[in-house]
Amino acid sequence: MSAPKRKSTTGSYTEAILLFSALGLVAVVVGGSWICLHWGSALAGLPAPPSHPVELIAALAKGEIPWPIQSTFVAGGLGVILLALIVMIIVLATRSGKNRTRVDKAAVYMGRGKDLDHLSTKGAKATAERLGVSDSVGVPLGRTVAGKRALWSSWEDMLILIAGPRTMKTTSYAVPAILEAPGAVVATSNKRDIVDVTRAVRSEAGDVWVFDPQNVAEEEATWWWNPLSYVTDEATAARLAVHFATGSREPGSKPDAYFDPAARNLLKSYLLAAALDGQPITQVYLWLTRQADERPADILKEHSYDLLAETVISRLNQPDKQRAGVFGTALEMVSCLTDRKVSKWINRTVSDGGQERPEFVPEDFVRGTGTLYSLSREGEGTAGPLVTALTVAVVEAAERFATSQPGGRLARPLLGVLDEAANVCRWKNLPDQYSHYGSRGIILMTILQSWSQGVEVWNVEGMRKLWSASNIKIYGGGVSEVQYLDELSRLIGQYSYINVSRSSGKSGRSSSRQESKDEILSVSDLTALPRFRAIMLASGAPATMIETIPYMNGPHAERLKAAQATAAARDLGEVVA
Repeated sequence: MSAPKRKSTTGSYTEAILLFSALGLVAVVVGGSWICLHWGSALAGLPAPPSHPVELIAALAKGEIPWPIQSTFVAGGLGVILLALIVMIIVLATRSGKNRTRVDKAAVYMGRGKDLDHLSTKGAKATAERLGVSDSVGVPLGRTVAGKRALWSSWEDMLILIAGPRTMKTTSYAVPAILEAPGAVVATSNKRDIVDVTRAVRSEAGDVWVFDPQNVAEEEATWWWNPLSYVTDEATAARLAVHFATGSREPGSKPDAYFDPAARNLLKSYLLAAALDGQPITQVYLWLTRQADERPADILKEHSYDLLAETVISRLNQPDKQRAGVFGTALEMVSCLTDRKVSKWINRTVSDGGQERPEFVPEDFVRGTGTLYSLSREGEGTAGPLVTALTVAVVEAAERFATSQPGGRLARPLLGVLDEAANVCRWKNLPDQYSHYGSRGIILMTILQSWSQGVEVWNVEGMRKLWSASNIKIYGGGVSEVQYLDELSRLIGQYSYINVSRSSGKSGRSSSRQESKDEILSVSDLTALPRFRAIMLASGAPATMIETIPYMNGPHAERLKAAQATAAARDLGEVVA
């Protein structure tokens, strides 16, 4: 917090402290004497002393009234009580000071009190009851620095979190949110910790599915998912093609104005043809390697997609270099399909034990209380396009299911935790969908490492749309982008203070008072935001400084330990058996 510029105010502060200290001492002496003398006189059976404090002190000083021994005992008891209170206050102040950070003083100028009632435990619980959710309050956000009040995001709020690396995003937000979810959960990540911590607890709620085509969590492919089950027409084929195009592109790289759209349209046609013919998605890659193969066009014609079929034929008849450029770009978009590890997760094959593996069906999943973890690494060979496609398939299945429910929303909200969204889940249309999902009971938490990371995926307009559509915006520190932090500082606002100036001269001393304003938190304050501190911008409330609470310090800590111990014992028993 920027320090106000005051001149020559030390003397006035010192005088005020001395004045109030003297007044307090007088009050304690006079008040204590009054209590001790009245109480002691009553115990000794003596007449009641004067009631007026001044008369009592004067009579006591002149010896007109006695001071019984009982009053001394009372004074000793009160002294012990007062000393104990002083010690307790000092201990509490010391403990409180240990947890305070250099920016905590700014909290008193930010959101608190009635401004946050709708985010309090009582307010979030009332919203949950109104929505028909009886077994969960909402998504935990932490507690206010000013007042230590627990805050929750309700089951109709959309969230976005921006925080740099190693700022405890997973431990303070992703994991607590998953543990509080009353219904189905879909979570994306590029690390295995989110699975390791929450899996045991979530397995008590329903089936757990871990999609791990790049062996991030060393998970065996005991089930499979058919990406082409998502493709039902041209529109869904086009969306799946966009997932491959966006997820396969290097961050920051610009698409070619001709070859990228042409390759995406070709990929759309091939995806639809494969889906119509009941082929696995890997067949699309084989068709793209055979630039003269007319089979996709024939399939499209057989199913009355004549215009798409003609588009494929015209592409096959293009000049060699032009055709090679389009097909080569399309091949790059689906290059992840060539990985044998990836292939196991998206093709119907038997398990190592010779049994047919169960198929993951998004429409069935959203009707239950299970958990889907989608894991991938960024960079070359990423399975990010498949992670995005699977996530979108689940969310859109939930949207269709919600449409058929009373009020057009899910009775049990579906929670989507899109951790590392810009790396492993580049959902191009996410900003356009964000605003209405909350009313459907589909709650999404998008987690990014920086504002620029979001701009790389959704461009500036899309990132601003995503930010504005989020009811709960959280900045968790660790970012050094001046433009973003400057805008955030302005959103947090300013505070007013009185600047006192004193001067002296031949005519005597004079002083002047002037009201000034300064940023509550400057750019440098936000850049160096301490750990366990975050800034929350919520709809209908001023910016608020909150204390983040890692899951190991939260209400589910003991439950996590017990569930993990039970799971470990069960796994050990299976190994021994």
